[in-house]
Amino acid sequence: MSSTPADVPIVSTAELHRTYGEGEAAVHALRGVTIAFPPGQFTAIMGPSGSGKSTLMHLLAGLDRPSSGSVVVAGQELANLDDRKLTQLRRDKLGFVFQAFNLIPVLTARENITLPLTLAGRQTDQEWENTLIDAVGLRDRLSHRPSELSGGQQQRVAIARALVSRPDVVFADEPTGNLDSKSSAEVLALLRRAVDEFGQTVIMVTHDASAAAAADRVVLLRDGEVVHDGTPESEGDLLELMRQVA
Repeated sequence: MSSTPADVPIVSTAELHRTYGEGEAAVHALRGVTIAFPPGQFTAIMGPSGSGKSTLMHLLAGLDRPSSGSVVVAGQELANLDDRKLTQLRRDKLGFVFQAFNLIPVLTARENITLPLTLAGRQTDQEWENTLIDAVGLRDRLSHRPSELSGGQQQRVAIARALVSRPDVVFADEPTGNLDSKSSAEVLALLRRAVDEFGQTVIMVTHDASAAAAADRVVLLRDGEVVHDGTPESEGDLLELMRQVA
């Protein structure tokens, strides 16, 4: 996990623009977004469809390159990194949780959890692995393959996998999108615990107001610009805010 001082952002952007296509067909997905994410915070990024929230996450995580502007992650300006160094940064500093779980079907739950360390050729910290397995509540399912787990259990494996290498930031892209309300609540509680107990930084894209209400901060995008950035109110207030933005 990050040793970044609390007043230094772990991720920040300056005048971030992302345009797809050219001329009259150009789509301006992001229009000059400047934002900072301090370590140890749970941020939800919301907005109507097409607002730029997924584009923003992809740029923050180095999965896409901006048209202009800068992204700094863990003190490194992403534009200065070649593909190899970018891949290394993502492997060593970032964790990912996706809507579709993205587990490897032929691996057991335990093997999926430790996969980032296996790929990096690093030893597992047994104590930390045990802490995570207990946190996600899957000790009795470790030898099961993804097809033998429920959606909620698969997502909990995915969260443990995202945390196992003690990344500086965990990016969660619609992590409750494929789950029922009970499994969603369990996954959100786990992300909340990752922040509160493990000192993790979580940046989550969601369209779900109840999911966003679990965060410390809600950033709302519309037409590629930040139109709200503050502490989440109740789920009802967030729904009203979304209605105003839409």
